[in-house]
Parts: sequence; structure tokens; C-alpha cells
Amino acid sequence: MAFRLGVDVGGTFTDFLLMNEETGETHTAKVPSTPEDSSIGVLNGVARVCEESGIEPGDIKLVMHGTTVATNAVLTGKGARVGLVTTAGFEDTLQVARSYCPGGLGGWVSYIKSPLLAPLELTIGATERMAADGSVVTPLDEDRLRADLEALYARGEVEALTICFVNAYINHAHEERAREIAREIFGDTPISISSEVVPEMQEYERTETTVVNSYVRPEVSRYVNNLQNALEERLGADTQLSILRSDGGLASARAAADSPVNLLMSGPAGGVAGAIYFCSRAGYDNILTFDMGGTSTDVALIQNSKARVRRETYVGDVNVRAPSVDVRTVGAGGGSIAFVPELTKALRVGPESAGAVPGPACYMKGGTEPTVCDANVVLGYLPSDVQLGGKMEINYDASVAAVQKVADAMGIGLMEAAEGIIKIVNESMFGALRLVSVEQGYDPRDFALVGFGGAGPLHANALGILTNAWPVIVPPGPGVLCAYGDATTQVQDEAARTYLTMAEDLTNDKLLADLKELQSRAGQALVADGIPAEQHEVTFQADLRYMGQAFQITVDFTEDQLRDKGVAMLTDAFDEEHEQLFTFKLGDGHEILMIRAVAKAATRTVLTREGGDTSASLDDCVIHESRFYYEGAWHDIRLYDRGRLHEGLTVPGPAIVTEMDSTTVVLPGYAAGVDAIGNLLINPAA
Repeated sequence: MAFRLGVDVGGTFTDFLLMNEETGETHTAKVPSTPEDSSIGVLNGVARVCEESGIEPGDIKLVMHGTTVATNAVLTGKGARVGLVTTAGFEDTLQVARSYCPGGLGGWVSYIKSPLLAPLELTIGATERMAADGSVVTPLDEDRLRADLEALYARGEVEALTICFVNAYINHAHEERAREIAREIFGDTPISISSEVVPEMQEYERTETTVVNSYVRPEVSRYVNNLQNALEERLGADTQLSILRSDGGLASARAAADSPVNLLMSGPAGGVAGAIYFCSRAGYDNILTFDMGGTSTDVALIQNSKARVRRETYVGDVNVRAPSVDVRTVGAGGGSIAFVPELTKALRVGPESAGAVPGPACYMKGGTEPTVCDANVVLGYLPSDVQLGGKMEINYDASVAAVQKVADAMGIGLMEAAEGIIKIVNESMFGALRLVSVEQGYDPRDFALVGFGGAGPLHANALGILTNAWPVIVPPGPGVLCAYGDATTQVQDEAARTYLTMAEDLTNDKLLADLKELQSRAGQALVADGIPAEQHEVTFQADLRYMGQAFQITVDFTEDQLRDKGVAMLTDAFDEEHEQLFTFKLGDGHEILMIRAVAKAATRTVLTREGGDTSASLDDCVIHESRFYYEGAWHDIRLYDRGRLHEGLTVPGPAIVTEMDSTTVVLPGYAAGVDAIGNLLINPAA
């Protein structure tokens, strides 16, 4: 039998989902993350999931992995020392940036600019120039470039090199020749050129993106190569490792190591893919997702079973031109620390987190600060006789001692303090959900709400009340759903070109011919990874704006749609989206800035495991009786084993549904049913 393994590395836990490709049977595991070296946690989890499932490691042929290595390198400032080669006169491109200071009108007063990822002392200008139409204005002065590169190499500081010339997106000849010269001098040092990483207009964005690619490339390459070697040693030489891209597709280990700038939002994209996988099969195509882990919460809006993808990725104060699922992140997780500032005496929660080490107080790993997890334990939402992650016990007394600090600081009771912590973190997540819904012109009441992550199901019912988005859906294995998404997505790549053409001047045949050329380029990486062209699924995109606008909107379409409706299909779709976002449309003056082709490997059919014993009654599913605290009062509850629940049963609130990787709270006045896919559906009680 062949198995595939989904792996998601989070800030607190690393999640695993092992799937039998023939039967759809799954096995899950959670192990503590190892921030000092993520691969240690990955290998620990591989050993655990194989041991618990009784499956031989050699039977695992595909490993799909969501990673935060690239993200952490940017956030912690621990990337490579990058040298930059640009057109003479443009050495200050990164320094000037967009002349933007965050904050209000006086933001410039307190703004401290972060150090450049490619410092000026490691930047050189090459004598060359391309015109905007791609013609050569000034030939590349190879002798001078060679001398400057030798001087740069002699400094002994450059760990990765970036080459970004003006207008190289339209003609890459000078960049490629400069790379050839640089390779003679720098040897094995990684070299990134902008015409390959991001062949798009706008000088600053192109330079920044290519520099970030170089900045994280040595670290990502080292991690991916070491993990590939370790997996081959543990699982066999034919094991195939794929890494989740920011846009929700997979990249081979080779492609990920070469273009790591596409991995900056790798982690959150897995949860979105997993939510779509389960909800679309249950008939819910429009959903709001919130993935609440131990450190943060990621939220996204899904329409017609498709995640919104933006063409920019933000990590800290770094903004790169790389596609990513439109996920917004807030520092609210199960490990978020609650505190009371001495000045205001107002309760605050997060963004600082207890993380994997020392973790919440209830884990008894050295943590003493009150966290959201501890508040859930005090309130009874996490009963102290329920194990987390299948192996981890929680300590009620430790949580009480931690939360009592907040109560004492505010002069209120223990239960009031614990409930206050939960309400504040819920409002924080609600604010993030408004960013992707209300502020984008969407009404949350038109969507279902999907809660997952280790802590998501604890708060899902409460967030459903705040958003009024029903049903609230808790997918199977919510604590490892990101790993499920990793295991069920597709390998993909894309090719793009700057277009700058008015729609009214463009013929259908011309556009289709240009897209076909991009389709061939997009498929080259998949073919190099052993996926033949006949197994590619290709879609197209165009970035449009009204003439004179400073931003654009991406329109997705297929070859059949273009042949059927022509260029008018693009402008109509743009007008509709523009009206959705900004309440108006112009109807003419459309400019097409970019076109691209996205090639994906054909979808592999992955069976969904059949449901369990349907003869069990609701009473048969009860494993314990307890109580929890809600809205100032104690409520008697029953704890149900989710593995025994099946379609046709309804769990009346107040109740708790437990499983290996997460705990779902059903509040008074609400009820949870089970659908044919295995999702828990929480709705207001009739």
C-alpha cells in the first residue's frame, strides 16, 4: 500500500496526518515543535505516527510539508548576507523604497527603518541599461562588472547574490550574462536574478522580492536538503518531498530550494486548503476560516470553494511581490499571554505567546504566566482529565494559580477573570474576520464559519455568535487540518509577463497566443519534476485596472471561457469585482498589466474514509460528565467521543466533543450535528 504524509510545523505543535491513498484511512499525531531546528520535530513526529499506526516507514512515498522556515528567517533577521548587483545609478532602490512611513501624519517622527536586507556596502552598480521596450540603450560593461564582483567577493561577506537590472522584466539578456560572470567568481554561492524570480514591472518591488529570495535561500535550501536526506534515510530513497507554497499549491523540494520567496506564507495556506477540501465535499462553498493555534490565529475568506489569492505577501515590514492566499494573522492563540498593565489596569491578551517552550502553565513544562489555554482549563472548556495531543496531560491547579494573577491584579474573581480573557481573545479574532469579510464588501452572514487548529474548536461556537455566520463547521481532525491540506493539494508553478495593453486594443487570438507561450513556460518546472505535460491542469490570470489607477485586481479564467466570451469576459469580471470592493464601476478604460499561466499537476483522487458504526446511540457516545462556566453561571455538561458520533446524531449544548487533536465546545442554546463527511455542524438550537 502507498501512503502520503502531511506535515505542518506550527509555533507550538507540529502536526502529522498519514493517509492511505487506496482506502482514505487516516492516522494523526501531534508532537511539540522544536524551534531550534524544525526538522527534529518533523522526524520525531514521523516516528510517532508510524509507531502508533503500525505502518512501516518505507510505505510512505509522498511527504507534503508546510514550513515556516522562510517566514522565521525574515521575522528574526537571521537570513543570509546578501550582495546586490543593480544598474548603475539605482544602488539606492531599497533605501528609497516607496518613501512610506507607517503610522499617522507624524509617523516619520518615530519611524525607525529596518536594516536593508542587502546593505549598501554590499551593493554595486553595473554599467548597462535597457529601455522600457526591451531595446539595449547601454551594453553591459563586462570588464568593469567582473572587477567589481571580484572586489565584492574579496570582502568575504556575501552568502547569497542578487542581480536586478532596470527593465530586465522585458529583456533578461544582461541579467543572465551578469549571472554567468558572477558564477565564475562566486562559485557555489546562490545567485538569484529578478527576471526569473519575479519578471514584473515596478523597480522597487522587483528588487525587494529578489533580494528576499536570496536572503532566505541558503537557510531554506539547507533545511529542505537536510530534511530530504533524513527522510530518505528513514523512509527510503524513493521518498518524494514537496513543500507548500504561499498560494496553496505544492512545490517540489528542488523548486522550493531555488525560489523560497514563494514559501513565506506556507504554513497558513495548508489550513485553508484543508478547510476547502472538507467543506466543498459537504456542499459549503462560501466559508470564513479561522485557524487558531498556540501562537496566532489565521483567518481567510473562501468564495466558490476557492481561496482569494493576493499578488503580494507581507511578513513583518517586508512586502514582496509573490502570490499568497489572502490570510490575515492576529496574535491570538492558545498560548497568548494575558496581562494587566500597571498604568491602565485594563486586561490585555497577546500578542506575546508562551510558545512551545515553556508553554501554558497547565502543560507543566515551566510556564507560569496566564494564557488563553489556562483560562479554558479554569472555565472547564478543557477538562483536566482530557489529554491534549494524545499524550499531554493538563494540570488544573497550575492554570488556577496562573489566572489568579490576573484576577488579583484587577481585583475581580477567578472565574470572571478567566471569562474576560476568553472574551477578549474572541473579539480579537472577530476583528480579524471582519478584515477579510466586512472590509472587503462581504457580509459574514452569507458564509459558514470553519474553526480548526488545536484551539479553534474551543472558540468556534462563540465566534459564530459574534459573526452570526452559521453553521459553524468543525472539520474532522481540526487540530491537524493544516497537515490534511498539505496532504491533499497539488504541485503547481506559474509563469507571468508584464503586458501593459488596453483591453479595447487586444484581440482574442493575440491574448490566447501569448497565454499559450506562458503555459509552456509554467509547465517546464513540473516536467522537470517528473510530471508530464498531459497531466497538467492549466488556468490563466490577468491583472487589470482602470487606466490611471495605482492598484490592480486579478481575474482568473480558463481557455474555454476565453474562447467562449473573449476579452470582454475579463473586463466584465473586473467590473464586477471592482463594484464589490468599492461600490462602483466605470465600464471602460481597462488596462491589462500582467498575464500569467498557472500549471498544476492533475488532481489525485483521495478517498474519504467511510463513517464509523452507525448503530451507536447518543448515550453510547458519552465518555464523561462534568460542568463548565459560561456567562456567569455553571452548567452541567456531557463529554462526547467524536470518534463514535455519526450522521443522524445531534449533540445538544451545553456539551464538549473530544478527539485526539482538539476539543469542541457546544454552548447552551446550540446543538452540533454530524454530516456525511464527518464535519461537526453547530447551529442555534431549534
